Amino acid sequence: MDKHMHDAAECSGKAAGRPKAADVEARTQELLQTAATLFLENGYTKTSLEAIARAAHVAVRTIYVKFGGKEGLLAAVLAAKRHRFFRSQPMETDPRPLREIVDDFAHQMYALITSQEAIDLQRIVLAEAPKNPELAEAFWNGGPLKTREMLGRFFARPDIRAQMRPDVPLDLLPCHLMATITGEMIMNLMRPHRLVDPDKAERDLEGRLELFYHSILPPRT
Repeated sequence: MDKHMHDAAECSGKAAGRPKAADVEARTQELLQTAATLFLENGYTKTSLEAIARAAHVAVRTIYVKFGGKEGLLAAVLAAKRHRFFRSQPMETDPRPLREIVDDFAHQMYALITSQEAIDLQRIVLAEAPKNPELAEAFWNGGPLKTREMLGRFFARPDIRAQMRPDVPLDLLPCHLMATITGEMIMNLMRPHRLVDPDKAERDLEGRLELFYHSILPPRT
């Protein structure tokens, strides 16, 4: 075989042997889902990287290289779940009026945080945070903090700011809105067997949102 043809064939073979970006992404998502499942089933402390690697059919070293360890893996799990939710929430560019954008965000966020998976994960964090402060830090940085930063950018948009009363403190709005959405969420986490009436929960959320709008929007004329 001509040397140039041989070299080209070798290059072609190497290129063909490399995993495609889509395959790499699929494996990463599978690893994150496996980690999330084991964290929920066994708790953060009792779930080892070895167990995650074994269940996901990857090397422990792969987890360290990609995520830096168990704390980074948890942060990535939270970020992945948050990304799936916020793909449909372009709050920083949504051209609709403030009230419509916030309504959509609030209802979807409420559905997210009251899902059984989210509730179980928050219970794990609450139970283990005193002994594992890095767990609470990873949870905060991977979810609530990013959400509040996104809301801060949304409320700071000139067109959104113009729809609110001029005396509204922008720096307090992200926490104000999240508290409006969550309501008595922390109490519900402490009562795992309490049954929640979804219709009443919806009415309560709507009522809290009305109070939120009343606190930031100018009076209707």
